[in-house]
Amino acid sequence: MKRILSVFVCLFFVIGALSCYAQTDSKSQTLFNGENLDGWHMDVPDLEEDSTLRAPFIVRDGMLVSLGEPRGHLLTDDTYRDYRLEVEYRFPGEPGNCGVLVHASTPRALYKMFPQSIEVQMMHENAGDFWCIVEDIEVPNMEERRGPEEEWGVTEGKKRRIVNLTDGSENDLGEWNTMVIEALDDKIKVWVNGDLVNYGTDATAEEGKIALQAEGAEVEFRKVVLTPISELSSKE
Repeated sequence: MKRILSVFVCLFFVIGALSCYAQTDSKSQTLFNGENLDGWHMDVPDLEEDSTLRAPFIVRDGMLVSLGEPRGHLLTDDTYRDYRLEVEYRFPGEPGNCGVLVHASTPRALYKMFPQSIEVQMMHENAGDFWCIVEDIEVPNMEERRGPEEEWGVTEGKKRRIVNLTDGSENDLGEWNTMVIEALDDKIKVWVNGDLVNYGTDATAEEGKIALQAEGAEVEFRKVVLTPISELSSKE
């Protein structure tokens, strides 16, 4: 179990949860059309070495599916900033690892695999963790959630994981989960099934592509919808 956060931090996040999502405009955009991967492109290093390998991202029964192997990323062709992203996903078989990357930019910046970005973890029982990938973000109670400050970093061998705030926000294995990521200016909020599970500020990136991972486990996505946050709400 994660240690109980300080009263100040708890109140901070309760207020954040009560405020819910920032006001958005009505121009929601479905990033996955249910038929093909138009608007996306893959970056899968092993496919460059062996073109006979199957692609790890497919469309099946109207769902976008990450098969998990070979490992890599599916990235949007377009870049985005100031938005709310709603993703519905599940692990249909064995539990495992996956993630949504926001503000993705330079490809293969970490371990010659991961694009420069901030990852919102979807790994089973860890949904909502932040992983810093050559970008950084700050949260309250940072040492408790990230480890000793002298070990923090955004590159190989550094403490890049920032643990989320809740246990038990995910549904049972095989059931659908809803993850909402709100990226506004240099702030990122994450909800899982309605629970506010992470909130970071002072992110070192404020725009970029959105990426889904193939990282060892099969994951199905039935909804990937982006709604821009209005210019008016960003002035609040």
